[in-house]
Formats: sequence, structure tokens, C-alpha cells
Amino acid sequence: MDDDASALYLGLISGTSADSIDSVLVSFSRGVPQLLASHAHPWPTALRERMLALAQGETALDLDAFGRLDVEIGHGFADAALHLLEHSGTPATAVRAIGSHGQTLRHRPTGTYPFTLQLGDPSVIAERCGIDVVADFRRADIAAGGQGAPLLPALHAMLLSRPGHARVVLNLGGIANITVLGANGSVLGFDTGPANGLLDAWCLRQRGESFDRDGAYAASGHLDAGLLDALLADPYFALPPPKSTGREHFHLDWLATHAPSAALDPADVQATLLEFTARSVAMAIAQHAPGAEEVLACGGGVHNGALMRRLGELLAPRVLLSTSRYGIDPDFLEATAFAWLARQRLLGLPGNLPAVTGARGPRVLGAIYSGPAAGSP
Repeated sequence: MDDDASALYLGLISGTSADSIDSVLVSFSRGVPQLLASHAHPWPTALRERMLALAQGETALDLDAFGRLDVEIGHGFADAALHLLEHSGTPATAVRAIGSHGQTLRHRPTGTYPFTLQLGDPSVIAERCGIDVVADFRRADIAAGGQGAPLLPALHAMLLSRPGHARVVLNLGGIANITVLGANGSVLGFDTGPANGLLDAWCLRQRGESFDRDGAYAASGHLDAGLLDALLADPYFALPPPKSTGREHFHLDWLATHAPSAALDPADVQATLLEFTARSVAMAIAQHAPGAEEVLACGGGVHNGALMRRLGELLAPRVLLSTSRYGIDPDFLEATAFAWLARQRLLGLPGNLPAVTGARGPRVLGAIYSGPAAGSP
């Protein structure tokens, strides 16, 4: 399918933290994505709580409830897209396609029958917005023997690689992942472990607040060395890449096996979780990017001052910067990636990097869900 360089693309994602639906409007008129407008659309509280409970394995659904949830989440994504179009003054006819990641409820990339599951009915989004939607980006890579994640390294390489210099792009979402951009042009990427997911979940349980603003709650506690050692002993950290993970592994029930709630002060648990995140990231970078000069951070974790300070200490002498230093909004890089992936699908071009995911080769990712035809009621 031919690409109109003047066309716009819209990207949608709700990450593992499910704190909001991030939406972006992107132009490719210069060959690389340019962010024109963005919006973080809040989830209804009750729906967010249901999604998180499912993602963490705390509850189960019968098939009827599962089907309704898929449609309900799809309406949430459609609301986010329509809000962005309205507030940016962009007609739907100017948008070539929407790339919708969906909401991940399970990610099981290993085993006899590996799978990944994202909800958010793309047909609902296409019908309500009147725009073609590309969705279901991860399953083709898994079918080819890959992890289905991470999918951002190809875009990281396009936007942030610098010949002759080694860099790491660090995404601090619910799960942390890194992209290692080698000085020779090589690209490696994988999930390092939890970032905001456990911190947010513990803060919500203990304080009724959906996140730890600037890491203040963690800063009020003290590190428990025994708990930290137990958390870092999880077998996931010893696995070689390619590897990926999610809330179905690192969740509050997993934490409870190491930290019975009656045994430790809740603030000390939060402080230890922050150190756990920082240490697991720093260890992965030390092992897989020893020559990196810079670590460029994006994702919601860049706003956690306590986490960023600790990462800066552990990563030294590497320089830790926000991607904003290079003109890339750290809050919307993931959503931009799914606008780019939608364009790749329409152009019939691969979206994965086999060296990152472990797939047998490059694959065109995503399925197309057509919006109403012109003139349809």
C-alpha cells in the first residue's frame, strides 16, 4: 500500500501501569516521526482496577465478562483518540491510520504454546473514529519464535543512535526495558524487570494513591537489605536476552512471598522496591552495555525524582538524561512507536528486530481493521 507522506498517523497505548491511555498525532513528512499533538487520557477508576486485578492474576473472568471487557477497553481507546482529534483540531480524514497497542492482560512468551494478550476491540475504535486501525502487533513475532517484546528498539535506533557512540535508551514504564545502541550500529533490547508497576501497586495498597509522587513515600522509608537480596534472586534476572516480562510475573502476590505485610514497615518496603528497580536496571546495563556513554530515559519513571537520582548514582560515570534533551518527549515515545508501527504495516515493512526479540526473522506486524467506507451511514 502506497504511503502519503502528508498523511498523519495516530498512536495509542496503555502500558503495564495502566495509568492512562497515551495518544499522539504524528507526521512522517520528514521521514522520521514528528510529534504534533499528544494527550494522556485517564482510565475510569473502576475499569483500571479491574484491568490491574486481571493482569496480576487476582481475579478471573467468564467468557461473557471477558468479551464485554474487550469492548469496554476498546471504547476507552476510542475516547482517547477522539479527544486528541478534537483538541488538536484534526479531522479524521487527515489521519491515515491509528496504531493501537491495546491493554496487555497476559504476556507469556515462553512454554509449549507461548502467547500474548492485549484487549481493546480495534473494530470499535475504527467504527467510532472513522479511521482504519492497525492492532495486534505482538503475536506475529511470537508466532515466529520471538518474545513479542520489546518493540520500541527499532524506533529508538532510528531516532537516537549516534555512529561511533554507545548509548542506552531506558524506558521506565510499569516494566523497565532497555535498548542498547552499539557504537557499531548494533541493537539489543530486553525487559530488565519492574519499574513503576510494583512501586505504584504498593503505594496504592498502602496509601490509596495511584503512584508515589516524586518518590516521596519511598524516601520516607529505609532499605531492607534482606528483602532486596531476596527480590534480586528471582531467576528472571539471570536469564539471557532475548527476554520479556510483565505484571503476570512481578506483582504484589509475588512480592508477598518475600515480604509478609506484618514483617516490615510499609514505607521500608517502598524504599526497597525503589532500590530494587534501580539495581536491576543498573545491573542489566553494566552487563550488556559496559561501553555506553549515555543512558537516555523515557516513560513515566522519569518524573520520579528519587528513582532518577538513585539511577544516576548507580549508572555513573555514565550520564543519565531524559530523552527530552534530544527533543523527544519522554512521556509519549511509546505511543509514537505504535503510530510508526501502523505505518510500517501499511507499507508492508517489518516492525520487529529479530536480534532483540529472538524471532526467526523480520516480520510485518499487526492486523488492519477498516473504518467505515466513505459515505457510509
